[in-house]
Amino acid sequence: MNAAQWSIGPADGKLIITTDKTGPAAKTGHRLTIDFTDWAGTVDVDGEVPQKVSLTVVLDSLEVLSGEGGVTPMTGAEKSMARSNALKSLKASKFPTITYVASTVSPTDGGYHLDGELTVAGTTIPKQVDVAVKETASGWDLSAATTISHKAVGLKPYSLAMGALKVDDEVKLEFTARLPKP
Repeated sequence: MNAAQWSIGPADGKLIITTDKTGPAAKTGHRLTIDFTDWAGTVDVDGEVPQKVSLTVVLDSLEVLSGEGGVTPMTGAEKSMARSNALKSLKASKFPTITYVASTVSPTDGGYHLDGELTVAGTTIPKQVDVAVKETASGWDLSAATTISHKAVGLKPYSLAMGALKVDDEVKLEFTARLPKP
């Protein structure tokens, strides 16, 4: 048994969330693209076979990259306000991180199926994620996409104008990274 732990972080890839909008005034709002600049992942391996995967995201590292749609282009001040609203919605002052731990990792065609637990704002739910893996000369290119429901983790999507404009319940998470061979 050749057990080891590999580490991955923002220097190796991106963790992006995209939101949509809903409600009678949805066309006035922006679909956000959000990046996290402080996160850390580990992969416990036996040889080169993943056994456990974990990820911790520091919410205060949230950056609003862009806002698409809306009546006017999103300004810097609006990005700051969207960031503040997102942190409030995520209860970041009380729960400063989001974690995901997959203790069951199963091989699939082209990658791995992770069966784990996602914890957001103190609520833990089961979450399955499929990770595509492509081997390169220097390591592995990883990618995954999934959706997360605000309601599933006990959060209320941000809204304004008495609910006439609100963030859609589901947000999309996209992860891409290059894991170098040790």
